[in-house]
Amino acid sequence: MADDFVEPEKGMRAGAQAVAAIVVVGGVVGGLWGLGGVLPKTTQDTKPATCSASTDKSLPAKYVSPTALCTALNRADLPVLLGTPDEHAVSASGSAGWMTLAGGTKIASPEADVDLRTYSVRLSASYDDIPVAQAARYVDSTSQVKQVLGHPAVLYSDRTVAISFSLGGGKASTGPGGIARSLLVSTSAKDGGDSFEISIWRQDDVPPDDEALFRIAEEVLPTVPGWTAG
Repeated sequence: MADDFVEPEKGMRAGAQAVAAIVVVGGVVGGLWGLGGVLPKTTQDTKPATCSASTDKSLPAKYVSPTALCTALNRADLPVLLGTPDEHAVSASGSAGWMTLAGGTKIASPEADVDLRTYSVRLSASYDDIPVAQAARYVDSTSQVKQVLGHPAVLYSDRTVAISFSLGGGKASTGPGGIARSLLVSTSAKDGGDSFEISIWRQDDVPPDDEALFRIAEEVLPTVPGWTAG
């Protein structure tokens, strides 16, 4: 039996590497969950997830906190924006950290993840001083230059990584997963180098909905501290 529970890997800014996600396969309980509601629902199951504790104190106050990112992303209408109105968030979390670039420079990389039965969504922030227009050169060849609420943006794809393990234990194996779609958006219309990124991917092999990605960006980003209307 397979488990479609998704445990995202730490997100990576498009200026360095594209976002990746890990689909973990294996386990009995998760397998039932992934097959679509085989397990009986309890009152707790029907309640949306709340954001779990994060490591906010590891980042200076000038950066957006993981809690703020999680609060902005974990909206009551997120399932509607995703096109899955009958679902709800089953987990929500924020995490803080630092990403080390090739030259050794460290940049803040706070992020938040919300998982539903069908979709997973990630919201992250980057402070690497790379304009979105420049970062567009580092992503896949099918990337498209866009605008979101008057801000420069780039839409691109990445492939998730599937990790499989048997119920009886043993060594895990990895392989290609599904497609993740990401939208990298400058925090300001001037494209000064700071950016937010929203990524979505499904628990199956079906490509995610670009329209859902844009709906989320347009509703969520204006609520994130550091966003400049324009």
